[in-house]
Amino acid sequence: MGSVEHQPIITVGIMDRKREVFGRMNGNFYGEGFGPVAGRFSAKATAGMIMLTDKVHHKICRSPSIKLTTQEGSTLRLRQGIKARSGQAFTLFNVTIGNGFHWERNEDQTFQGVLILQLREDGTIAVINEIPIEDYLKSVISSEMNPAAPMEFLKAHAILSRSWLLAGLGRKRKRKRVSAKTKALGKKAKEFIHWYDREDHDLFDVCADDHCQRYQGITKIVSKQVEEAVGETQGMVITFQDKICDARYSKACGGFTEEFDTAWDKKRVPYLRSISDASVPNQSIKTEEEARRWILSDPEAYCNTKDEGLLKKILFGFDLETKNFFRWTVEYSRDELEEILREKSGFDFGTLKEIVPIQRGSSGRISRLKIVGSKRSVIVGKELEIRRWLSRTHLYSSAFVVVKKSNPNGEVERFIFKGAGWGHGVGLCQIGAAVMATKRFSAEKILKHYFRGVEIKKMY
Repeated sequence: MGSVEHQPIITVGIMDRKREVFGRMNGNFYGEGFGPVAGRFSAKATAGMIMLTDKVHHKICRSPSIKLTTQEGSTLRLRQGIKARSGQAFTLFNVTIGNGFHWERNEDQTFQGVLILQLREDGTIAVINEIPIEDYLKSVISSEMNPAAPMEFLKAHAILSRSWLLAGLGRKRKRKRVSAKTKALGKKAKEFIHWYDREDHDLFDVCADDHCQRYQGITKIVSKQVEEAVGETQGMVITFQDKICDARYSKACGGFTEEFDTAWDKKRVPYLRSISDASVPNQSIKTEEEARRWILSDPEAYCNTKDEGLLKKILFGFDLETKNFFRWTVEYSRDELEEILREKSGFDFGTLKEIVPIQRGSSGRISRLKIVGSKRSVIVGKELEIRRWLSRTHLYSSAFVVVKKSNPNGEVERFIFKGAGWGHGVGLCQIGAAVMATKRFSAEKILKHYFRGVEIKKMY
């Protein structure tokens, strides 16, 4: 494992595939051959170029790629951690957060660093922020969880997020792009297995939303506590057998974390295996009956907390809108679920008859699910695709059992999903880790609880 000599500079995709973008430069910015420019701006894709105009629609620049930086915003100065002049940041209007999830909304967001507007081959615009990794992490920690969360949890998250990012950058150097994986496409397919990973991004290292890590610039207040957590752990990463770990995390595991291959590629990752999220061991799930008993129970677990005061210190406003995440229930009429399936899968199942788990991971999360209708039957996977097919947005997780309600004639009228956890469940459980910190576990002990056999090392 080679050491990282300098703080890396990364590129983050804030908005993508836009025909027009609106924002404001909060201070003087410079492009190649022009500047300074400040105030409101718009960028429009037209005739194979991006047209950058000011608030009164005067042309500033016309190019397929526009890079805007402050006078002090060179890459060298970014790498050295020298910040732009006070107030020199840029704001983007109507940035979508929680894309496709149940908390989706638009926000105006403000960022420091370099603004890049890049034209795609399809004639749309990608909006990219170039920023030093440590500044990026301060925003990620503030965006993912409440900055008022316990210090040891914030430190653990800083190490975790840095590891995830550096591991991914290392892979990108070896292969430019790996698409989302799909097995079996088309209207005659009987099995549809699909999963998503960060290598889907081509013009930037990571996106700014939940698909990668939440990054909302300096929009969310970066508290002194977050500054300290990132500063005290600068350059520190999780390693396994001397390699930086591809450290994953989700909001709440539901009492068991999950194996890597339940959500992604069919391979075993030694430090991403299923563990009991409790001070006592629990037996992993092997049968449907065990899954049913587990999901319908209320076991001891770090993430099994109903302390609203504690949750307010851990979660942000829109995450607090998600209630009953440890155990949850979603109910549909048969007609409604048939409509959702047509909309999300593109398949007409006819009259919906059965929803049958075919394969589960150790936490009870389903990786292959059979949907049976009067017109066709399809097996769908993996974890995230199942959640997408069965909801207008996403189910909280794929750890669920299905209860059918029928009328006196034996016809199914309603489907009830009783589930456990929030997210894919692989790696660190954010709510569980925060609760561990309140119980005086150190950042290192928290990380070694969720990632077995690892070490914490300083890379720069």
